[in-house]
Amino acid sequence: MDININSIKKELIKTLDKDRYNHTVGVSYTAMCLAMRYEENIKNAEIAGLLHDCAKCIPDKKKIKMCLENNIEITNVEMEHPYLLHSKLGAYIAESKYNVDDQDILNSIIKHTTGSDNMTMLEKIVYVADYIEPKRYKAANLTEVRKLAFTDIDMAVYVIMRDTINYLNSKGNVIDNNTNIAYTYYKDLIDNRNKTQLT
Repeated sequence: MDININSIKKELIKTLDKDRYNHTVGVSYTAMCLAMRYEENIKNAEIAGLLHDCAKCIPDKKKIKMCLENNIEITNVEMEHPYLLHSKLGAYIAESKYNVDDQDILNSIIKHTTGSDNMTMLEKIVYVADYIEPKRYKAANLTEVRKLAFTDIDMAVYVIMRDTINYLNSKGNVIDNNTNIAYTYYKDLIDNRNKTQLT
């Protein structure tokens, strides 16, 4: 996979608004730092971070249209809240436009919003980096999560999912089923780990 990072950045500057581009660069740098910490492929983390939101600024109606044209499955929740489609569509764009053929990178893009059960290390890295990158400041427990990200990434994933679900519930917003499944998985993982440590 021969990917030119500078070419990706030049294209993203054209297709993302300024705040989204700055966020994207922050996620990419944070993902690279986490990749170094967890001995993951640094360039793959950089690429996944750069492309995780590559479909974010596409208008919602166009997201739906592009998904339908390219046989990308749309759930009922996604049809009602098409902004959620940017993950799936982003993976498609990463593959078709930016020539990304590494499935772990593509899956990291797909899962960065909702998460999933039993994520790979790269998937966890991108999911966490999206939450803790330097420009973020509103999220709950951000200082705690930033520390956890570099000491216990599974716990960081769990706390992010817990706080995200609590926030969405407080606002009366819809929660994607993948998020509920992922939360249950990581809650059980942490609970079982804690029980093992106590015995």
